[in-house]
Amino acid sequence: MQGLLGDLSTGWPLLVTTADHALLNAAIVDEFCAGVDGPDIAIGVVERANLLRRLPQTRRTWLKFRGGAYTGANLFALKSPNVRPAIELWRSVEQDRKKAWRILSLLGPAVLITVALRIVSLDEVMARLSARLGLRVKAVQLSNPLAGVDVDKAEDHVLAEAIVAGKA
Repeated sequence: MQGLLGDLSTGWPLLVTTADHALLNAAIVDEFCAGVDGPDIAIGVVERANLLRRLPQTRRTWLKFRGGAYTGANLFALKSPNVRPAIELWRSVEQDRKKAWRILSLLGPAVLITVALRIVSLDEVMARLSARLGLRVKAVQLSNPLAGVDVDKAEDHVLAEAIVAGKA
């Protein structure tokens, strides 16, 4: 990714996902792309109730806000080279991605407290993140709960295989 972002010949916008997104399909990508009109950075998310209805046994990392809890869908739209500072900021906190409070602390103690108390919604946090970065950042809520399933550990691999085999 480092070389890609610094390469002047890189064609923008970019659609980015992770190698552990085993259940990604064209319908998920289409829905995500339909929701990314406008922002400089779009981040795919899945709401907890939606995912747990489909896979009640799954364990995910949840970011909790007023109005819902969300897990990342490992889908990102990057509209232009202007997003480079945001990518560098993400790299600095990426090792803490499973500790939401550390990432949210970048927005200051007031945001951290309002999130902890669930006073702010996901969209409100995205607006504050946008102001902090000087970019438009949007969370795109995906309807397919499988968009929120990645394969980080052995139990995730078993689950993904069961889903592909039609047994989960």
